[in-house]
Amino acid sequence: MEWLGKLFHEVWVADAVLEELEEGRRRGYDVPCPKAYAWTRRINPKQLPAEWFALDLGQGELAAMALGLEQREGIVLLDDLLARRIAEAAGLHVWGTLRVLLEGKRAGLTPHLAPYIDRLVDAGMWLSADIRKRILHLAGEDP
Repeated sequence: MEWLGKLFHEVWVADAVLEELEEGRRRGYDVPCPKAYAWTRRINPKQLPAEWFALDLGQGELAAMALGLEQREGIVLLDDLLARRIAEAAGLHVWGTLRVLLEGKRAGLTPHLAPYIDRLVDAGMWLSADIRKRILHLAGEDP
């Protein structure tokens, strides 16, 4: 989470995302609290495309994608595969957690990504061996 403040001047967070994070905290997950960071800004989309309501996506993903439609020069942070595909089909610029890690390494925020990737997997992020190997290769951390 701290890296986002170093990679971006400002990160917009919709109420729906804050609510999903709060629900995760109530369930005992270790999730960030965006309100604790001065570089986050609470902004809600003006509207959600009606055709997106039929998709099997959470309100947080829908709100993030709608903000991306309203602010096309921004980057939408999404990890959900279906949300990423829909956002990319809508012409949005999408990054996931792994892209944030790669950009963080390029910015000199860490010398090694492998420990961060291992922590994500330990926390429940599904990552195939091939994707892990590819990310580490892109980061210049070939075994």
